[in-house]
Amino acid sequence: MALLELTEVHAGYGAIKALHGVSVSVEPGSIVAILGANGAGKTTTLRSISGMVKSAGRITFDGKEITNHKPEDIARRGIAHVPEGRGTLAQLTVWENLQMGAYVRRDRRRVKQDYDRVMEYFPWMGRRRDQVAALLSGGEQQMLAIGRALMMAPRLLLLDEPSLGLAPIVIREIFEIVGTISKEQDLTVLIVEQNANLALRAAQRAYVLEVGRVVLEGPAAELARHESVRKSYLGQ
Repeated sequence: MALLELTEVHAGYGAIKALHGVSVSVEPGSIVAILGANGAGKTTTLRSISGMVKSAGRITFDGKEITNHKPEDIARRGIAHVPEGRGTLAQLTVWENLQMGAYVRRDRRRVKQDYDRVMEYFPWMGRRRDQVAALLSGGEQQMLAIGRALMMAPRLLLLDEPSLGLAPIVIREIFEIVGTISKEQDLTVLIVEQNANLALRAAQRAYVLEVGRVVLEGPAAELARHESVRKSYLGQ
């Protein structure tokens, strides 16, 4: 059974409709990529899942419907959303940002275990835990946003354009870390990304959105060989 299922989801902002019947299925422990140009509806898809935008249709997580639930309820169910632009709390330190990720948890022993694990994935955070997030580089802020999300002990991680504005070497490092986290923690990841090359290499399955509709879906390796994907997104 899929961990996350979107069935004929419609969503928008006032009179502007962004999604027109989007259906997506995400298997437990997998990495799934959503590709598409600006304005395709990728971000709105993630916002619909996390309850940040009103939607119609059906969204289920672990077999239970979560359509239009409040964001805090969805977070408590185990869905962590790292938004476009990172969303770090700029005036808080690295340590305080990580603490914010675990603020609803009461299992202190497991929180400590998760903190230690985040330090293994991002060793620099331990050395700079007292530095305010505003002074971090763009790549470090993206890593901190992912680390904070991991402190929620999520079952599903939503990543919105993690490569945005970052140098290629940093982007590759982040994708490698996300892949490692998914394998080691059996964490399910749904990633929205314009860098199709990296996304298709990291994912097991992918969807292509155009103007709010799914126009292609399938195993990531197959989509990487699809002629229209290669021409439109891979520059081949």
